[in-house]
Amino acid sequence: MTADRTEATGAVATWRAAPRAVRAVIAGVFVNRLGGFLQAFLVLYLVHDGYDAGQAGIALGANGAGAILGVLLGSWLVDHVGARRAITGSMASTALLTAGVPLVTSFPVLLVVVTALGVTSQIYRPVSAQLVSAGVPEQRHVMAFALYRMAQNLGTTAAPLLGALLAAISYQLLFWGEAVAALMCAVICRRALPADPPRAARTSREPGLHGGYLTLLRDTRYVGFLMGMLAYSAVYIQYVSVLPLAVHDAGRPTMVYGVMVALNGFVVITCELAVTRRVQHWPRRLGAACGVVLVAAGLAAYSLPLGVVGLAVATLVWSLGEVVGSPTMVAYPAQAGSGELVGRYLGASQAVFGVGTAIGPVVGVALWQGIRGTAWLVFGGIALVAAAAIASGMRGDRPRTPEPTPDAAGPARTG
Repeated sequence: MTADRTEATGAVATWRAAPRAVRAVIAGVFVNRLGGFLQAFLVLYLVHDGYDAGQAGIALGANGAGAILGVLLGSWLVDHVGARRAITGSMASTALLTAGVPLVTSFPVLLVVVTALGVTSQIYRPVSAQLVSAGVPEQRHVMAFALYRMAQNLGTTAAPLLGALLAAISYQLLFWGEAVAALMCAVICRRALPADPPRAARTSREPGLHGGYLTLLRDTRYVGFLMGMLAYSAVYIQYVSVLPLAVHDAGRPTMVYGVMVALNGFVVITCELAVTRRVQHWPRRLGAACGVVLVAAGLAAYSLPLGVVGLAVATLVWSLGEVVGSPTMVAYPAQAGSGELVGRYLGASQAVFGVGTAIGPVVGVALWQGIRGTAWLVFGGIALVAAAAIASGMRGDRPRTPEPTPDAAGPARTG
């Protein structure tokens, strides 16, 4: 082990030291998100295909509800069929359902298809997160999940651009492109992940869907963490719901909003790994709380009579908060859970975040319509409450077991 702990747990060292399965699921996350056109273009496609705006909104909501169920189901499937089968089966099903969307001509059938698609497409998330947490030592968790988030963010950033290009040619080509991406993800994971253990070895310790989540609910401290994550996600998502309204109502061109979103993406993609290299060594409560407090400050700053430069500064502040706090908060559930419950803890955290991002826009837009700019102060206040709940819900850091020294385990990896 090198003398500099920060260097030993840097991004390159973490990637090199990660087993093949961890690198495969991170690569699979990128491919999966790169093909994630559906949510961004589903409404446009349905309206183009003759459905009205109300039906398109219902279909998008059904897809989102299925996604929340898929996250919860994913951690249960690991115990019952194994990680490799869960991922490859869900991605193959996602490919089949996605390719079938343009063939559906009945709205009720369409609702069934997009709901099922929401389920299958999100099973990957808790399963892959569980594989990452199990594949690297705890002192590398925060950096490993920063790499995981980097793959997600790169794919999510590029997906709308690629999707727009495909949609300009043909919506059918758009759905075929996403189906191919899902199949590629399935192939990557099928080839790289280790074979699943025999069912007997799994059933001897599997907690069951209800038993596992009931055990989690008895962990009142972790439930407090989840409530903080729910509040945080509900205000974090306002940058895609209330911020465009605020820019429009201020009489500024849509391009200003586009610049703010691009600025956030630029900060996250270029800065998160470098910042995480330092923050991962902070006490986990401090890292999470500082990140959420910065998000609170950035959102509250939108309430001021800002010009475009002021909007950019406020965006930089909350984007820095996302960079500081998110890897720690994403990694924590794997550290809070134990044994076979790790998947439940990860799945519950991801599902709660999904619920927050689903209800946040509804509440946020209603607040904006009622109190206008003061809504940003409300969002900032909720974020401060979330910071307190998240920090108090996290257990203190356990003493970390040092990694093997070169004498005990061969030459140390560097990076």
